Amino acid sequence: MSIVIDPNREIGRIDPKLHGQFIEFLGECIDEGLWVGEDSPIENEGGYRKATLDALRALEPPLIRWPGGCYADTYHWRDGVGPQSERRTTFNENFATYELDDHSFGTDEFLRLCEMIGAEPWININMLSGTVAEMKDWMEYCNREQPTDLARERAANGHERPYGVKYWGIGNEVWAGGGTMTPSTYMDEYRRFASAMPKFTTDVFEPSPMYAIACGPDGNKPRERVAWTEEFFRRLAEYRQPPINGYDLHFYNWNVDNDADTPTEFDEAGWNTVIEGCLELEDILRDQWRLMNNGLALIHEPEVAMDSKLEHVDLIIGEWGNWHKPAFFARPALKQQVTMRDAITTALTLDLLQRNCDKVSMACNAQTINVLNSLVLTFGEHTVLTPNYDVFMMYKAHRDAVALDVPRQDSADGQVYVFASKSGADAGNVGGTDETGGASRTITVNLTNAHMHDAADVSLLLPATARVTSMTTLAADDPHDVNTAEQPDLVRSRKVDVDAAVRTSGSGEITVNLPAASVSTLTIAY
Repeated sequence: MSIVIDPNREIGRIDPKLHGQFIEFLGECIDEGLWVGEDSPIENEGGYRKATLDALRALEPPLIRWPGGCYADTYHWRDGVGPQSERRTTFNENFATYELDDHSFGTDEFLRLCEMIGAEPWININMLSGTVAEMKDWMEYCNREQPTDLARERAANGHERPYGVKYWGIGNEVWAGGGTMTPSTYMDEYRRFASAMPKFTTDVFEPSPMYAIACGPDGNKPRERVAWTEEFFRRLAEYRQPPINGYDLHFYNWNVDNDADTPTEFDEAGWNTVIEGCLELEDILRDQWRLMNNGLALIHEPEVAMDSKLEHVDLIIGEWGNWHKPAFFARPALKQQVTMRDAITTALTLDLLQRNCDKVSMACNAQTINVLNSLVLTFGEHTVLTPNYDVFMMYKAHRDAVALDVPRQDSADGQVYVFASKSGADAGNVGGTDETGGASRTITVNLTNAHMHDAADVSLLLPATARVTSMTTLAADDPHDVNTAEQPDLVRSRKVDVDAAVRTSGSGEITVNLPAASVSTLTIAY
């Protein structure tokens, strides 16, 4: 298999927020996974499980979405602010969690977490059982600079300055548990909520810094997702448009048709089904992008000089990841293990999101801790990093780089995948300078061998001066292997001896040997 990587074939800048994460009050994602409380015997930092916090600090997720998900539509933010001893206790039925919720992790705990790890917060408001006034007060509590009652309450709770929360989701999966709405009924509700959002400016003509996110379709429904987006934008084009910046599509790689297939027990057919399933998202997001722009074209030209015209809405993938059937019956809810099958689909999903960085602006893996496509699993006092964590760490070099258009040349059975980006002198000088003081240029290449059992050789055709400076590979001795409390590093990425794994010719051809069922990252100077 030969791949031509031309640094001049640019797609666009990779927004770091494509590497976003999602945490929800579901199972032990937050309670026990992230938050244990200051009185816990588990080592913690101000109530945050220290091992999880340290992992997130190293990962530096650019974006975190909270409190849901489906939970958002039952969540009242006032239950989770103020002294811990005075917070309400409710019952959480979210996706079979079935646990008491003492609301010890609330708005301030979430936003302090974002500050501690350098993430942008995305808050999803309660549209289903909440009110416009409740949303407005929540935004005021988070963002108001002037000394209103809500701003003073925030200060009394330990955060005098505004948090500056920019991203606000208006409704979640409103086509199902979020209200079983139609695009028409949702648009009526969306107009009310979005129009009531405070602007936090003192100039009537100054654009609002708030970023309103509308609920997009169920990406797993082929007919419905098309009809939903067409009708949503048709209704949006009627009369004046409310504030809208993003459109949130959700897509899960369902693995629910074979009861014998579990997160850790599968045959080669089951392996291939899950690998191929994640790739569907690329066609979906491209089709949704087309439908969105067709819908925007329906908007009338301004009637008077002071009118503005909505011309762009960002496409967002607010939830994505593998969902295996046994997770429905798991206790804690939706907890599932992570093998190289999941790690490979995580890598391929990041590839397709980055490859479409000219269409997709933000995306969130579902979910970060103890739920579905997790990066972190906890078992009592033990905290384990899954192979998915390694994939996200290996992909950090792509953030803010320029995605390259790499023409696909399939191997014999099409199971080796390539993604590349560039940084350095010809990409905004992201890469700094080389040892001689000149501007350095770097290509980061991801090679994913999705063969369950077979190794593969790949030839990369690059500029003549190209040389591999480092290589990291994530693989397992057995594709069913997982990391556990007893063996936390059984599946772990490792630095590879470049001389042993890579052959370089003087003409810029680089041949790389890839283990079966592996994800590799190469750093190439040129």
